[in-house]
Amino acid sequence: MVLHAIFSGRVQGVGFRKFVKKKADEVGVKGFVKNLPDGTVEVLAEADEETLKTFFELIKQGPPLANVEDVKYEFLEKEGGFDEFKIEY
Repeated sequence: MVLHAIFSGRVQGVGFRKFVKKKADEVGVKGFVKNLPDGTVEVLAEADEETLKTFFELIKQGPPLANVEDVKYEFLEKEGGFDEFKIEY
C-alpha cells in the first residue's frame, strides 16, 4: 500500500524533510519526501496499511518549526517499488 501526501503551509526551510525521513526510518516505511516548486512538500511512502497510518499520524503536524495548514492525502492499493526512504532534491 502507498500513502501519497502533499503538505502545505510553512513546510519548507524548517527541517520538514529531515523530520519525515527520521520518522520513516523509525517505523520502517520506504519511499521519498521532497520539496515542490510551489512551496509544498510531497511524501510518497510504502508499507502495510497499519504502518502507513502510524507513520501519517507521526508526520501530519510536522516538526516544531513547521506550520502545516493543510494536508491532502490518499492511501492507494498499489506497490511503490521502493527499497529505502530518501530525501529527494
